[in-house]
Amino acid sequence: MTDLDSLKYTAEHEWVDFDPATGLATVGITAYAADKLGDVVYVDLPAVGTALVVGEVCGEIESTKSVGELFAPLSGEVAEINDAVVDDPSLINADAFAGWLVKLAAEAAAVEALMDREAYLALTGEGA
Repeated sequence: MTDLDSLKYTAEHEWVDFDPATGLATVGITAYAADKLGDVVYVDLPAVGTALVVGEVCGEIESTKSVGELFAPLSGEVAEINDAVVDDPSLINADAFAGWLVKLAAEAAAVEALMDREAYLALTGEGA
């Protein structure tokens, strides 16, 4: 089980789980976003080795309701993509944390600058 309080969040409804031992940030969309999207049917993720720039479009997510862009929550190089989600996008709806999207090399300070869970819940109106 992922410790939700240890995660960081973005206003674009992405969660970030940073591992200081490896310098890798695992990124996915929040359960809130997955719920709003409906059934996810397609994801387009950046290739391993792609340099992402914070705030820029880095992929696409398509559901039965809409098509949306994925934004880089951090600058860094993509170290891994979740091939299981590419093959079966419904994993995102089943478990937003098991359905992570990418892992990227990131700076700890950049991760720390993101929202904490309390701020994200305030943003979504979900409460504590």
